[in-house]
Amino acid sequence: MSPPRSINPHAQSYARAADAYERGRPEYPAAAVAYAVALLGIGPHSTVLDLAAGTGKFTRQLLFTGARILAVEPVAAMRERIAAQLPSVNVLEGTAEAIPLPDESVDAVTVAQAFHWFRGRDALAEIRRVLKSGGGLALIWNVRDETVDWVRRLSELMDPHNGGAPRYHTGLWREAFSVPNGLTTLTVERFPFAHPSTPEQVVDRAASTSFVAGLPLERRAGLLDEVRHMLREHPETRGRETIPFPYVTEVYGCRKA
Repeated sequence: MSPPRSINPHAQSYARAADAYERGRPEYPAAAVAYAVALLGIGPHSTVLDLAAGTGKFTRQLLFTGARILAVEPVAAMRERIAAQLPSVNVLEGTAEAIPLPDESVDAVTVAQAFHWFRGRDALAEIRRVLKSGGGLALIWNVRDETVDWVRRLSELMDPHNGGAPRYHTGLWREAFSVPNGLTTLTVERFPFAHPSTPEQVVDRAASTSFVAGLPLERRAGLLDEVRHMLREHPETRGRETIPFPYVTEVYGCRKA
């Protein structure tokens, strides 16, 4: 087992955003969850590691399988959320590059909304280490659909504050899969859906983004006020009590070769 390693400094800001994360982030659509479960062959006799589990958004959606679920998460505020809400889940402190589990101890690994944060090659080596022979890995992202104008405008408000935080859309996370890594070729399926949100949930969605959570309080409050103003004025969101927030859920999969 590898020694503990620190996480990206931007990820530390999630400690300030656990409540907003829970309120503003969507669940994962049932069709995408079912696809991931089938892809990995998860069932009552499986042991599943949900890696970088956050507040347990994806973790809780695995409970129906009857599998034994382990959640590894480096941020204490996030772990506390999982432990409080999901008492049947074994919650462990750890990182993707230093997973606190023995060799070949799990049947499947899931990573929801997080692989772009990892040091990819190191993480895949650890994931392969803890997977049993033939075990599978699924990577899941809810991706904001920026073909919708108000969502694009939301990104335009947020992105100047990025500060170099790792982002899914850069595609840099794919580099770890472009070299031999002991895993099969990565596949992908996509599932469009809309998350019914109040305007304040949209604000929480923005607030739960790592680089927004990490802003000085005055700048953060100013940005969130800009988001509120945009929602009040944009023709697609103006005057609406419930706003359908469009996403595309992407599910990538591979197996231990």
